[in-house]
Amino acid sequence: MSGERTERKPETRRRRKRLPETVTAFPDVPAHELKEEANPFNDPDWRMLGYAWTGFALRIVLVLVTVFSVYEYLQSRQEKRVERTLELVELWERSEYQSAQRALNRRLSALNERFANLLPTDPKASDLTIYYKQIGSEAMKASGGDMALADFRDEFDRIVYFLSRVGFCVEGNLCDRSVADAYFLDFAKSFWGYFSGFVQQERRRGAVNFASAIEEYVAVER
Repeated sequence: MSGERTERKPETRRRRKRLPETVTAFPDVPAHELKEEANPFNDPDWRMLGYAWTGFALRIVLVLVTVFSVYEYLQSRQEKRVERTLELVELWERSEYQSAQRALNRRLSALNERFANLLPTDPKASDLTIYYKQIGSEAMKASGGDMALADFRDEFDRIVYFLSRVGFCVEGNLCDRSVADAYFLDFAKSFWGYFSGFVQQERRRGAVNFASAIEEYVAVER
């Protein structure tokens, strides 16, 4: 009836089962509750066994194909680096660069003869370093040789351009270092030994990156 109150029984909440505490973020589950996955390689059905071995073989083939593709890619890059280096060798053998080398050698040879008495009988490495820099600085003066300084500077700049190109190519990993070293390293080191002092003078005058690629190329430890 409307005047009577019906008493509602309090709802009983279901208590959640408390999981055992562990030192990890996940509760320990008894081993017997874990379902062991079937090993397809032990399946008695020959079709399942065939599928398992086929899938395994495909994975092996994919791995081998990937490894071979990577090898082919690296080999192709290496061949390209060698090819670029040999292109520089061909460029170095052109007449304009051979002429520049001859002009440089004649000027330095004449200066070495003129100033040979400046070297001690048994020079140390430090003595040679100073001597070569002095010869290089003298070569860049009008009195440094028979060739007019403007003409010699053209030949000098041609060599700086070429050796800088070699340095950029090698240090940028675009050319093969071992092949480049076989053809150019001795000449580059000799050139730098003579003209590093002059290069520093040019940088102080404002050409801050002048011959920087040559310096980096010869400075790398081998």
